[in-house]
Amino acid sequence: MELTTPTKLEFYDQMLKLQSKAILVHYFKGDDGRKALILDNTIFHPQGGGQPSDTGFICVTDSNLRFCVQDVRSKDGVVFHYGVAEDSSMENELEQGKGKEVILQVDESRRRLNSRLHSAGHLLDVCMSNVCLGHLEPGKGYHFPDGPFVEYKGTVPLNELQNKQREIEIEVNALISKGGKVYTTVLPY
Repeated sequence: MELTTPTKLEFYDQMLKLQSKAILVHYFKGDDGRKALILDNTIFHPQGGGQPSDTGFICVTDSNLRFCVQDVRSKDGVVFHYGVAEDSSMENELEQGKGKEVILQVDESRRRLNSRLHSAGHLLDVCMSNVCLGHLEPGKGYHFPDGPFVEYKGTVPLNELQNKQREIEIEVNALISKGGKVYTTVLPY
């Protein structure tokens, strides 16, 4: 399947927007058996950057059809909303639904958790620099609820390791207690 029109990504400009409207561009069953919707725009954040995707629902306007979004991925600028129709007997409506308006509803608690875990990774980066470990380069970030972490490239002498761990913990707690504004921005690579 070749799609050339990229999906407009609303979540970059409106991170807290949890409900929106879009137009259904395509519904298909992939080679892996999963079913997906492609829309002209989306508020669903795809998996990426070490962060899990949003989940939620997509409902066809003027219909009882609800598509449960279980996973969201992006490839070549096109966002794929993977999931299942709550009532499988209504899938034909999705197959015939190209051009129909749909309502998107993101699961708020999951979005907030994903955002908090991702932000915690950036907070850790700041703390590493503040405790004189800025020479360690952040590598892989894993911001999933089952065990989030950030890997750093480089070494810390063994005789300093426990002290640096305590310093990082103290610094993280101090910055959290101080409060501050969290904002989003898209940075060039």
